[in-house]
Amino acid sequence: MFELDHDLAQDIVDRAMAILPYNVNVMDSQGLILGSGEPERINTRHEGAQLVLANGRVVEIDEQTAKCLKGVQPGINLPLLLDQRLIGVLGLTGEPQLLRTYAELVRMTAEMLVAQRFQQAEQQWRRQRCDDLVALLLSDAGDSARLVDEARQLGLKPQLSRIPYLFELGNGQSAEALSAWLQSRFPDSWCVTPATGSLLWCRPATAALDDLRLLEKLDAQGWNILRIAAGGQADALNGLRRCYRRVADLLAYGRDVLPQTRLLSLNRYRLPVMLWRHRNDDALEELLGPLHKVVAKDSNGQLIATLRSWCDHDGQSQACADALGIHRNSLRYRMERIAELSGVDPLSLNGMLALYLGVQLLPQSL
Repeated sequence: MFELDHDLAQDIVDRAMAILPYNVNVMDSQGLILGSGEPERINTRHEGAQLVLANGRVVEIDEQTAKCLKGVQPGINLPLLLDQRLIGVLGLTGEPQLLRTYAELVRMTAEMLVAQRFQQAEQQWRRQRCDDLVALLLSDAGDSARLVDEARQLGLKPQLSRIPYLFELGNGQSAEALSAWLQSRFPDSWCVTPATGSLLWCRPATAALDDLRLLEKLDAQGWNILRIAAGGQADALNGLRRCYRRVADLLAYGRDVLPQTRLLSLNRYRLPVMLWRHRNDDALEELLGPLHKVVAKDSNGQLIATLRSWCDHDGQSQACADALGIHRNSLRYRMERIAELSGVDPLSLNGMLALYLGVQLLPQSL
């Protein structure tokens, strides 16, 4: 329920008294003066206002009547309404017959200010409630039928298929501002700030989007985006929660293993991310053993760069050699050296798979 406060009451008073040569008072629903051109009267009871509140009509008080009431001066007191509900009283001090012309105009202005403030409060409450609901829907408690129903009533459309993106922001970047920018361009998006410096954006899957173009546009707009982890399509809330966890892992994987890569796709890195989550397991260390032997003897990083290119080009010799700018014979020599050091044949399926997985878990700086 909306109630007048001191700030709004004084704003009404200041605006009115900037035009009128009369004192103005604004009282709440209990007859307490919240705003006045006579500061000493603030927080005192106004009996004339209590008459208005009791009867719901305009009360004019002449000098003789004022002497019989406490905290009252001659003037006109009018009810302040919001959606036909009496929320306070507007009082103008002076001879009633001189004030009648102004009183209705001042009341109309005051009620417009009240309605505007009420609308702002409603919008702020709605935005905050929507943010809270989205956070709850993405949590483990998000299957509650009550939450889903409320989300529908607020127009959040929980039934839509969505694709989650997790942004890591640079210092000084506002997640709230980025959220507003994204939601203004992609209707029905959800945005949540899971931690300082990050933003989870869940866009409708129906909207076509080139992720690289999005990053370029954000750069052009001056946003300092360190990296973005893009997930896959989720057709239900359960799937969206799972996909959110995957993009969180993907972002952490990119920060740890691919620090120079700003755009990470779950479709591209799904398997490495699954392995990275178990990076401290002994079994995974055994998998990385052959690759560590190569790293130990690769002082200039040439062999690891060759192996990365080999994996990037799906083991296609000519494409790999072209990318490295070397002859196929030179590539063959390097691959033989990798096989010798690692004890694994990169030309066999098992060997290529082992080395590929190892490379995906090796920090890009190595």
